[in-house]
Amino acid sequence: MGRDVHDSSPAARRVFEEAEEAIGISLRELCFEGPEQSLTDTVNAQPAILTVSVACLAALRERYELGRPSGTGFVAGHSLGEYSALVAAGALEFRDAVALVRERGRLMKEAGSKFPGGMAAILG
Repeated sequence: MGRDVHDSSPAARRVFEEAEEAIGISLRELCFEGPEQSLTDTVNAQPAILTVSVACLAALRERYELGRPSGTGFVAGHSLGEYSALVAAGALEFRDAVALVRERGRLMKEAGSKFPGGMAAILG
């Protein structure tokens, strides 16, 4: 997950590096090599999805020389995507966002253990 954008964009690679520094795990190894069971664990999936989303944004900005937003009119996101939207708007630093979603995933996993239910993520 995310290998193509990582390999084709220095800006995307920097996003992965920043995420790994912020949360202390190798997201590149997790996203590119798995195992899938570890990647789909919500504690890991949430920061991985956010990182790939922001890496795509960084690659887009790099490719079209867009730079950081100034006075963004609006952004949108749903659930985990709200964090990507906040980062895209410049309202939340990526380093903080990836740490928050890692904790969000931990709390969701803990709650799911206490109150079993279901959740799905589309990967790939």
